[in-house]
Amino acid sequence: METERMKSIVRWPFPKEPHPLWWRCSSSVTMTTVATLSKIWLCYLNSTKVYRSEVFNKLVAQRTPEMPLITVCNHHSCMDDPLFAGALDWKTIFQPRKLRWMLGAHDICFSKPWHAFFFGLGKTFPVVRGDGVFQRGMDSALAKLNQNDWVHVFPEGKVNMDKTWIRLKWGVGRLISECKKTPLVLPMYHLGIDDILPNTKPYLPKIGKKVTILIGHPIDFGDQLQKAQQLGLSAKEIRKSVTDIIQDELEKLRIETQQLHEAR
Repeated sequence: METERMKSIVRWPFPKEPHPLWWRCSSSVTMTTVATLSKIWLCYLNSTKVYRSEVFNKLVAQRTPEMPLITVCNHHSCMDDPLFAGALDWKTIFQPRKLRWMLGAHDICFSKPWHAFFFGLGKTFPVVRGDGVFQRGMDSALAKLNQNDWVHVFPEGKVNMDKTWIRLKWGVGRLISECKKTPLVLPMYHLGIDDILPNTKPYLPKIGKKVTILIGHPIDFGDQLQKAQQLGLSAKEIRKSVTDIIQDELEKLRIETQQLHEAR
């Protein structure tokens, strides 16, 4: 059931399934255009180093068709998501069907009709902060995972401008634990994207900045979930335990990324 705040969204940004041809074509053009501009900005107009990029590209473009994928990373800038496309190779960028679905704040990405239309074409589901793990946007992301798609999540739940420790939201734990087939989870960490587009006015794009992206190792939660069920843990406890593991992995990546970034 939609909450009152969800109803305040201008409109749900997706046509009914199956999406009509005009929408699918428009979405493909939007995804490829944004990814192309992001790669140029990230990799050619700035000094960006992506560590273990082959892992990222292989999981996005070459994993088996029956394997859903969740990527998670820190959230330091409102440009984190589109610029992350720059870590993909050109061949993958021009296969928009393989590009991610993601979750976006309804009060930022969907506050106006044209914003909603654009982000909908950009394969972004609206979520309402504070409405918990059971809401339409989360249900839709889970449905995409059940279709073996790729979903990207910022589990901090907001742009962490201070770069302080934030307990991750349990929504990512729900996506993992309730997916029909346990998805692979790929943690990633980055530093410097908020230098490319600062979080303070006048929000002017920058060039020549240093960016470091570290791709982690894929996590298979299959055994973890099986053990949790055998122990009789509740759904809430399972969501928390899965999210805690991701939090630990992101913290390890944060330390390694900081060292790599400073050494450049």
